[in-house]
Amino acid sequence: MRLRLPVAGLLARGLLSQPPSSGDMVHMAPQDPPAAPVSSSTAPARTGRLWLALLGLLLLGALAGYVLLRPGAAPEAGPNPWSGPIPVRMVEVQRRALTEQIKAVGTATPLQSVVVRSRVEGTLARVLFQEGQEVRAGQWLAEIDPAPYRVRLAQAEGQLQQIQAQLRNAERDQVRYRTLLEQDSIARQQLDAQEALVAQLRGSLASARAQADEARLQLSYTRIEAPVGGRLGIRRLDAGNLVVAGDTQGLVSIAQTRPIAVLFAVPEAQLSAIRASQRDGRRLAVQVWDRAEKTLLATGRLTTLDNQIDAATGTLRMKAQFDNADDALFPQQFVNVRLQVRTLGDALVIPADAVQHGSQGPYVYSVREGKAVLRRVVLGPGDGEYVSVEEGLAPGEAVVLEGLDRLREGREVVRVVDGEAPQTALQLQQRQRAPAASTAQGSASLPGPGTPAVRASAAASVR
Repeated sequence: MRLRLPVAGLLARGLLSQPPSSGDMVHMAPQDPPAAPVSSSTAPARTGRLWLALLGLLLLGALAGYVLLRPGAAPEAGPNPWSGPIPVRMVEVQRRALTEQIKAVGTATPLQSVVVRSRVEGTLARVLFQEGQEVRAGQWLAEIDPAPYRVRLAQAEGQLQQIQAQLRNAERDQVRYRTLLEQDSIARQQLDAQEALVAQLRGSLASARAQADEARLQLSYTRIEAPVGGRLGIRRLDAGNLVVAGDTQGLVSIAQTRPIAVLFAVPEAQLSAIRASQRDGRRLAVQVWDRAEKTLLATGRLTTLDNQIDAATGTLRMKAQFDNADDALFPQQFVNVRLQVRTLGDALVIPADAVQHGSQGPYVYSVREGKAVLRRVVLGPGDGEYVSVEEGLAPGEAVVLEGLDRLREGREVVRVVDGEAPQTALQLQQRQRAPAASTAQGSASLPGPGTPAVRASAAASVR
């Protein structure tokens, strides 16, 4: 109050010291003679009116501050979504059979993959296949122009026939020389020379036969056949191109996809269970699922284990084989693998999503007297969706499955019944506050002693 009075006084003096406005000048008398000086007796009256005006302004300001700052004027704070009980959904511990599964990621791989290349050089004369076609081993795929190789074969065969004729003539002369030598008609040296000629021609004959066989083989290579059965890929060369023997590009690729293999790796810690199952004579089943693990693609069997563990990753590579009659698996396709190791006939199981992992090992949450209780557990084998519990839980107990995000030891929880839509903490608080709000609204609707309705009723009764 003391601080506001000087400011109000200065404002009042400023208002009194201002000259009259243009509107006031219109109503003034024209050029009246100067009035007599105001007596000193009128000054106290003017000062009193000034103080009354200041007092009214202060009262108005105080009233406005009360209206704005009174406790009931502040907006009611909304509920805190991070406080209050946490809604949770629970599931009971079950005793049933469980198949132990090892989950891994794998890649579909053809049992055989071949790039078809030409063994001879020449012009690609014909292409006899369609891209993506299924072919069998030995099927005719393409042909290199065979004309040059037919010519070479004819030359080799002509050379062979010539040497054969020379050899037959030399052998007949050899027989005559032996007869003449027995009759002492020729010298021994002439027979020896004839025998050497026969041996030379026999060597030439063997060489000519080899050259003819090579020419015949080269001619057969102009017919390009499928080395294995499978599905063809995209054609890499068209008819009319010059093909070079041993070209790395090749003509087309063949991938054997029926059956098909899947390569995957498992940690070495799980190798003992796999080997134990194999020693028992069981054929381990393998399932492959799509990338999202929602669709089962195929079921096969484990066929091969690698001969050593990868020291860099600590895993062992394995191969499984699948019939793939419906072509569900494609070469180089990414899949999720589930290797079924063994079946536990009687095990305590809970959903794997209910298990949390901390620095002291796995744990779950149960509920006691409306509050969360942390339970340490010892886990056994699992199948990816469920996991067995060896210690820490009993059959029929319930553990928290949903609502684990903000759950802590001792936190208040409210159980959500199956079939009921889960509610957040904010929704629960709003539901708890609804009765109180309706009660307050009902009491507020009743007229108070200071309301206009009550005052009007009182005035009517006075009348």
